[in-house]
Amino acid sequence: MTISRREFLRLMGLAGAAGMMPSSVFAAARQPSDLYEIPKFGNLSLLHITDSHAQLNPIYFREPNVNLGLGYAFNKAPHLVGDKLLKHFGITPGGIEAHAFSYLDFDAVAGKYGKVGGFAHLQTLVKRLRDDRGPGNSLLLDGGDTWQGSGTAYWTRGKDMVGACNLLGVDVMTGHWEFTYLDEEVIANIGDFQGEFVAQNVSVKDDALFDYKFPDFAGFDEDEGTAFKPYTIKTVGGARVAVIGQAFPYTPIANPQRFIPDWTFGIQDDRMQATVDAVRENEKPDVVVVISHNGMDVDLKMASRVSGIDVIFGGHTHDGMPAPTVVKNAGGKTLVTNAGSNGKFLGVMDLDVKGGKVRDFRYRLLPVFSNLLPADQEMQAYIDKTRAPYKAKLEEELAVAEETLYRRGNFNGTFDQVICDALNKVNDAQISLSPGFRWGTTVLPGQKITMDNVMDQTCITYPETYRREMSGGDIKAILEDVCDNLFNKDPYYQQGGDMVRVGGLDYVCEPGADFGKRISNMTLDDGTKVEADKQYMVSGWATVGSKSPGRPIWDVVADYLRDQKTVKIKKLNTPKLVGVKGNPGLADYRSA
Repeated sequence: MTISRREFLRLMGLAGAAGMMPSSVFAAARQPSDLYEIPKFGNLSLLHITDSHAQLNPIYFREPNVNLGLGYAFNKAPHLVGDKLLKHFGITPGGIEAHAFSYLDFDAVAGKYGKVGGFAHLQTLVKRLRDDRGPGNSLLLDGGDTWQGSGTAYWTRGKDMVGACNLLGVDVMTGHWEFTYLDEEVIANIGDFQGEFVAQNVSVKDDALFDYKFPDFAGFDEDEGTAFKPYTIKTVGGARVAVIGQAFPYTPIANPQRFIPDWTFGIQDDRMQATVDAVRENEKPDVVVVISHNGMDVDLKMASRVSGIDVIFGGHTHDGMPAPTVVKNAGGKTLVTNAGSNGKFLGVMDLDVKGGKVRDFRYRLLPVFSNLLPADQEMQAYIDKTRAPYKAKLEEELAVAEETLYRRGNFNGTFDQVICDALNKVNDAQISLSPGFRWGTTVLPGQKITMDNVMDQTCITYPETYRREMSGGDIKAILEDVCDNLFNKDPYYQQGGDMVRVGGLDYVCEPGADFGKRISNMTLDDGTKVEADKQYMVSGWATVGSKSPGRPIWDVVADYLRDQKTVKIKKLNTPKLVGVKGNPGLADYRSA
């Protein structure tokens, strides 16, 4: 990438080889009279959404107060929370953007600023920006995790979101949770999608090459073994833009492989480099972008190892980053972005492209406030029609929240605790385990908790619960394994979620310790020490291997809420942390 001297100094003066935009400069550039006044710049615009998780309607969403960064990631984005994040990016505390990008004063101001996201409001913003920039001068990219995450997405097998994406005008997308439907459903959804689906790192297994017949639109290449188109070329603003897809590399590990038995995934830097080189040589693009579902830490490492990429539009880890990270590599520099989740943000990258190179850029990550953006009538009509068959079920009022119920944070969230408490209570267990998913919306104090809210937190295609005995040693092994996934020193060994949530169990965690040595002093809620060779009754859900025998998790949680009627967390099972004092990714930590 070629960046002007002015922009280089602006971005890199205080940043070092892979640092962030200086906060004081960012603050000076971030004072529009209207939150959505984004002056035209350059000759093409790339718009980016990711991790919408099937949220068609506006929602509340609380950002994390715990997002620890260790070693290479210490004191660097995205591992900053609260006032540390605001200071880093030069965002004034107490304003609407501070509310959008941080958890600070969430309870006090969420009602003031209102809900975020909603495809009808997002559509209004997308149309406004595209109209401002003129026909043919913009491209809308979707980083995936779009066709999963709500009741209607589950019941329609993702087709509600395919239709919404078509109305929104998504041009190119890649995926992750899109693959958690059956493989024939994945192919059918991609066939109905009017944009292009790209994923250079998804291949057909050798033993399935001659038996599995892909329709032409999928982009299957028998010679290369790729299941989908690795890239596409678009003409935008008079420039040739190559968009390469990088699907979530750990899909068959983090999610059930039984749904997609014939496909392989992976990071594969050599393959990505070969793809970039081939695209550069054969297609002669002016701009090369990667739309990625790696997670931001993985994207940062990939950007340092693979050259020739101008911009990586990232997703998966739900990090709403107001500015890109600039990463040096053997070929120059790559911009790495991440655009949050749940329809809350729209990334806008304006590029000045001349002579076959990117000369300069401007970037904004725009929060989508539904109070500030009127609903697009066509999209709203589609949403209403889509939800109508399920409206009565979704709107069932189960209980009332007496405190903010949220998910998102490295160790636990209050809605996660509700799920864990429900598993223990309804399934008569001592200990409960719930996956550290980062999707899931927020409920404010005084709000009715509806079935819609429960589905937003639990809606996956493998929702079955279990109740079985486990030894204390097995429980520790599970915690150690997930903790290593979260805090491994090499981001390529991280899968991007948060720590498994626990109910009825406390423990001590040292995130910076070696594998197998991070978890200690496990005790039940009554203070009884958990012994390695003793058996405990455990309940959980979302097993990745064989299918569990129990009821769907949403039925268990709904039963619990109907019985409770009001919800206030009596005890949040968060571990006592060791060795992270002063970490800028840790604030207002509510310890067990």
